[in-house]
Amino acid sequence: MLDALLAMGSVVFDPYLLLLIFLTTIVGVIIGVLPGLGATTGAALLLPFTLTMAPVHAIAVLATLYVSATFAGSITAILINTPGTAAAAATTFDGYPLAKRGEAGRALGIAVVSSTVGGVFSIIVLCICAPLLARVAYEFRPPEYFALALFGLSMLASISAGGAVRNVIGGVFGVWLATIGAEPTTGIERFMFGNYELYEGLSFVPVFIGLFAISELLVQSKHLNRAIVAVRLKAVMLPSREDYRRIWKTVLRSCGIGTFIGVLPAEGATVASMIGYAEARRWSKNKEEFGNGSVEGIAGAEAANNAATGGAMVPTMVLGIPGSGTTAVILVGLLVHGLRPGPYLFTEQVDTVYQIFGAMLIANLMFLAMGLYAAKLFARISLVPSKILWPMVFALSVIGAYALHSSLLDVWVALVFGVIGFLARRHGFAVAPIAVGLILGEMVETNLQNSLKMFDGDWWLIFTQPLAAMFLFFAFLGLFGSAIFAWLRARLWSSD
Repeated sequence: MLDALLAMGSVVFDPYLLLLIFLTTIVGVIIGVLPGLGATTGAALLLPFTLTMAPVHAIAVLATLYVSATFAGSITAILINTPGTAAAAATTFDGYPLAKRGEAGRALGIAVVSSTVGGVFSIIVLCICAPLLARVAYEFRPPEYFALALFGLSMLASISAGGAVRNVIGGVFGVWLATIGAEPTTGIERFMFGNYELYEGLSFVPVFIGLFAISELLVQSKHLNRAIVAVRLKAVMLPSREDYRRIWKTVLRSCGIGTFIGVLPAEGATVASMIGYAEARRWSKNKEEFGNGSVEGIAGAEAANNAATGGAMVPTMVLGIPGSGTTAVILVGLLVHGLRPGPYLFTEQVDTVYQIFGAMLIANLMFLAMGLYAAKLFARISLVPSKILWPMVFALSVIGAYALHSSLLDVWVALVFGVIGFLARRHGFAVAPIAVGLILGEMVETNLQNSLKMFDGDWWLIFTQPLAAMFLFFAFLGLFGSAIFAWLRARLWSSD
């Protein structure tokens, strides 16, 4: 443990890494402030530019952008009633009404402090729980990893955006995309159509750039002439003693909720913020204030969505299961840099892991200072005309897709998946399940094949493994639990 703490502390003595964290925090806040971009889109755009960095620096940059952009969404949520990120949607419920009353500085102060506390809390939990979970993961064999991957896919059904059925369809489509290329064992060509550049399958980077960045560009093209009405902001104020008295219980509760939701595969900050807000209202003595400018509502949403960032890194780094859309991009960054997620990451490269944790901790402290002293400046960035912003995003998308392998095929892949992502969103499908399915698809196929080899083709013997059976049961509940409980409730109700 002492070695781990020393590795975290070593970040302070790496001037280059500190500079990267500082610059990325600024970039992350800018991305979070600009409505429509968000942490996932920003990370997908930034990913190709981290390929030339050392592994620690690259993942630290992506993780820093994750935490800073998640916080920054609250700035526009409060000032212009437009969440910069989906995770800040719940902040608009009370942040904007409070700002319209002339208390924008107070609302931002509560958001900044709550976000920082939530982020720091989740990183402490990450430092403690990730190594413990890694020890448990040593017991995992192919049947357990296969069942775990299915459990991760089943959790897509509970993501709020898109709906359960649509999300599962998106996840299955992602798994199918993972089968493109040569079959790992036999070398049989699948869905390649004679294009041998696809022999090793689809590259994650251009697919993610297309799904998250280019599809968002196409969505935002419908709002090029949208007018933005901003609330005047004098200065950000730290919460008063009375504010602290009212929100401290809410913040602590949301820290626990956000971290727990973040650890669940495929959930993430958006779900955490909604639950944090709902629970803040449930336990509040001033329910009538919610929706009209409640400081507890702001604190509940912001502490939860930032706590989810550290929580989402736990399954990402320990099990290779993305905890959110942004951690799916971070997971790709780990793989590209040769850092295979899993228990051995915490024994063979422990310094690397804890330096990443240290970078996330410093990023939280940096955006605390930026939120208090530069929120007014960053808020002006949201006024950048879309006609200027989105062509720049498109140019960065094309450059990023081409940069990985210097291949025009990757540019076409990014453009095709940009259209796929746009059509998916247009018809009510979220794109994050497609990304998660693509990542987990290889894990499902490989571990199923290895499990069948272990049991000489007797697939039902997977159910005889206790951990595998437990994950498969949880996967079943994730897919059909709500329908079963609704049926039981209806039966019990009718019998009464």
